[in-house]
Amino acid sequence: MKLILFFLQIFLLLPSFSFSILANYTSIFSFGDSYIDTGNLVILNGGLTATPGALIAKPPYGMTFFGRPNGRASDGRLAIDFIAEALGLPFLPPSLASNQSFRQGVNFAVAGATALDRAFFVDKGFTAVSPFNISLSVQLGWFDALKPSLCGSSPQECKEHFAEALFIVGELGWNDYGIMLLAGKSVDEVGSHVPEIIGNICAATEKLIEEGANTVVVFGIPPFGCAAASLVLFANQTGGEHEPDTGCLKDLNLLSKQHNLQLRRALARLKRRHTCARLVYADFYSPIIDFAAAPDRHGLDATGGTLRACCGSGGGRYNFDLAAQCGMPGVSACADPSKYVDWDGVHFTEAANRRIADGWLRGPYAHPPILSTKD
Repeated sequence: MKLILFFLQIFLLLPSFSFSILANYTSIFSFGDSYIDTGNLVILNGGLTATPGALIAKPPYGMTFFGRPNGRASDGRLAIDFIAEALGLPFLPPSLASNQSFRQGVNFAVAGATALDRAFFVDKGFTAVSPFNISLSVQLGWFDALKPSLCGSSPQECKEHFAEALFIVGELGWNDYGIMLLAGKSVDEVGSHVPEIIGNICAATEKLIEEGANTVVVFGIPPFGCAAASLVLFANQTGGEHEPDTGCLKDLNLLSKQHNLQLRRALARLKRRHTCARLVYADFYSPIIDFAAAPDRHGLDATGGTLRACCGSGGGRYNFDLAAQCGMPGVSACADPSKYVDWDGVHFTEAANRRIADGWLRGPYAHPPILSTKD
């Protein structure tokens, strides 16, 4: 689960939307990390108390919509949940769940997942890497193993089934960069790994196209410098220069921009090789910047609802402290999460997720929008 879950054990807002369905997707298959994990990390974690999934399984996670913790890193629904609702499909079950039907979709995403293989970090002695082997390549392996139960043993049958599905390669890269930053690496050194990370994301996307996917949504990464945890933990490491219009850390946001620019260019090249595939770039950066720069326009608490964590007891400007994080005993959430963007220091509130998902479904935060009939 994002940096915060490594931190945990080492790191808008509109009323309800009514979406019209412009595409008849029969299922959703998704890969990624904690921004769209619907329970895989909690299942992996089991009843253990000293692993990254422990705190997400405790209140007040899930308080807004589900009324209890549900494996999601938020107070309620994630963007993936709103996408499923918009398409008339059920919430995606985690792939590691037992006694579930995956015919209408399955979620392979796991909080803490990286684009680079776990061995890359272990071999270099990075201690913040997840204890679980959950990288993007591993998730693709889970997908391959499940194919007989999803679409039968015939390759043609699978291609026909996948052609009617929406595939999502969710946000990946945040954890890769975070693990390196936590090890004390400079932003420039971390940025040198962007091409390798983008390469893995695009290789996964191309594999899905070759498996029969007609539509693949690929997420960029949010502004790294706008997360409350980043603002507390990395200010000195990055020089501490803040953007005047948002208050976010400039160098870390430049890292996110570099990642997103290279990703869009790589997806454009991939599109030229697979002209019949529909590739959607889901911009995860612009909505958070928009919220931070103009909170009033989005119904947010301008005194702290954009950069300050809703759930936490750390106090201070950003309400984040490693010793008093969301899910820990005695730590509570803000009175009205719908006025906040940041839920726990890294992840977003249901209200923010709703707004982001709407921007991906209808625009302006996706290129092209998921529900658009044009590329």
